[in-house]
Amino acid sequence: MNDNNNHRRKFIKIFSTAMAGFAVVPAFAATNLKKGNNNNNNNDISLVNDSSEDFWEKVKQEFIFADGLKYFNNASLGSSPVLVQRATRNFRETLDSFPSKYMWGGWDEEKEKTRKAVADFFSVSNEEIALIHNTTEGMNLIARSMDLKKGDEVILIDHEHTSGTIPWEVWQETKGVKLVRPKVPLLPKNKEELIAIYKKAITSKTKMISMCHMVNTNGMILPVKEVSEMAHKKGILVAVDGAQAAGMFRIDLHDLGCDFYTVSSHKWLFSPKGVGIFYSKKESQQYLKPLMVCKGYQDKTIRRLENYNTRNLPEVLGLGASINFLNTIGLEKIHNRTYELKEYFRNKVEGNPNLKLKTPADDNLSAAIQVVEVIGKPVSRVKTRLIDQYGIDCRPMSSFGLNAVRLSFAIYITKKDIDYLVSALESF
Repeated sequence: MNDNNNHRRKFIKIFSTAMAGFAVVPAFAATNLKKGNNNNNNNDISLVNDSSEDFWEKVKQEFIFADGLKYFNNASLGSSPVLVQRATRNFRETLDSFPSKYMWGGWDEEKEKTRKAVADFFSVSNEEIALIHNTTEGMNLIARSMDLKKGDEVILIDHEHTSGTIPWEVWQETKGVKLVRPKVPLLPKNKEELIAIYKKAITSKTKMISMCHMVNTNGMILPVKEVSEMAHKKGILVAVDGAQAAGMFRIDLHDLGCDFYTVSSHKWLFSPKGVGIFYSKKESQQYLKPLMVCKGYQDKTIRRLENYNTRNLPEVLGLGASINFLNTIGLEKIHNRTYELKEYFRNKVEGNPNLKLKTPADDNLSAAIQVVEVIGKPVSRVKTRLIDQYGIDCRPMSSFGLNAVRLSFAIYITKKDIDYLVSALESF
């Protein structure tokens, strides 16, 4: 026990040192985080360079869940690691100690450092990132901004999230704009099958394609890069709901090529709640109009899209702390872990006659969200039994005939957790 505690203390020191070095942590918070961190040795550093299961067990300890809870529901809402909670709490205390200073100008530099951290995380310019509230706001911003005319068309496949479709229905369909809703298969053989569906849906009247990067229904990844290339050849703009993808695996937004990409950072980025990210490549920013206007509305930069006057700044700066937490682990390591857990789970489930995977197998088509049906059992009962008897929280999915539970394999999920999950699923 003492040896395990000693290893955990070393692990916390590594992350605390990185967090304390992040410029957006208030001075007094940095002092608290750095206590006892001056004696790191090579054994400590080796933990950061480690990809063993022991390393991920230690990552798991940075996320504190209710006693007995096995949380496989990150696709609905993520948890913030302890150090991010602490940094955010310190920001909140700082704000309350001098409200007028920090709300209106005192944190301008810190906010810009957060913007830069987010931009670097997605390999784009900080002049292409707005710090908003969530994906829903981002999709409303896009749908309301577009100057579309009666008869114009917007393509949205049938698996789009309601927060991605309703803004188009309210702001554009009511003007006579046609929403084209092609159907996609639950289990496409390859991404070319999906590309063909988009290609067929495009007409001379298509002005926009609005799509998820990863659908929330069964975790299917959509071919954003290929669709963007195809669309731009015809002068069509592409907007992407990235809520379920951002932070799960490597994303280079310039490489994806879409015009707009919006994220709720409270999922796979593990930020405080009520914070989001909005990306627009520079040449596409001309199409965007702020959802809200106040002093500063004439700003020509992307910051005009986040001009709220009074807002949740401690949580915004907490986003910077969460990005730094992920960077300390390493995005490459997180990317590889995502697919390692996916493979581990699927290998345990495939071949079981009572369980049916309803997420595509190809790594180009799925990642850390996997959906499985317990054959012959209503998903509502499966969900209830999993939480009541096993403490497993997951999302029941009934749409599109799934009758399946949606399972999320975030970085705090270990192989032991998956063993426990599979054992529970096999008990039905």
